[in-house]
Amino acid sequence: MIVLINPNSTEAMTRAMVETALKAGVVLEGWTSLDGPAAIQGPDDGAACIPPLLALVRKANEAGATAIIIGCFDDTGLKEARDIAACPVIGVGQAAYHMAALAGGRFSVVTTLDVSIPILKGNAHAYGFKAQLARVRASGVPVLDLETDPDGTADVVIGEINRAVHEDNVKTIVLGCAGMSHIPRYFETRDTVRLVDGVTSAAQFARLLAT
Repeated sequence: MIVLINPNSTEAMTRAMVETALKAGVVLEGWTSLDGPAAIQGPDDGAACIPPLLALVRKANEAGATAIIIGCFDDTGLKEARDIAACPVIGVGQAAYHMAALAGGRFSVVTTLDVSIPILKGNAHAYGFKAQLARVRASGVPVLDLETDPDGTADVVIGEINRAVHEDNVKTIVLGCAGMSHIPRYFETRDTVRLVDGVTSAAQFARLLAT
């Protein structure tokens, strides 16, 4: 049993992540941290979400999960979750960085708001991807807007992706929010630019590690 835990309380985002995993051929359970913040944007939200997140990690571990995914690109509470669980615990962000490095060498990250940039940059460096990371860029789109206005937000995010490709001289872009899994279906230049979605990456790694 693979369990994806959404550290925020927005159930629609949990459903979207489960659907994304299913499209990648991975069946999993999606759990929502109803006591967490509605969205995780910056260190304050990250700190607030950790206690209820870890309670769900304990529950998944006791239920016999074979892999656990933390469904937030910030990889919030990842280290603490790994200390608790007997099974592999996979962060959406870390999975995406590994996939991007394997697929295309240097990459840039396009995320939501400026407040997330230091967290994502710090994580990527801590994971050993300092040489591969060109830049972390903010699109200016709040997390919940990705869910409520997918059409409008796609245009903004894709605009930042195109700027990243031209200004950062990269051909691989990591989608720096778990709520951006809808972006690839709006993207028209897949033949020249590779988009890496963290939820898809984490689900694929989880399937491998769970066996």
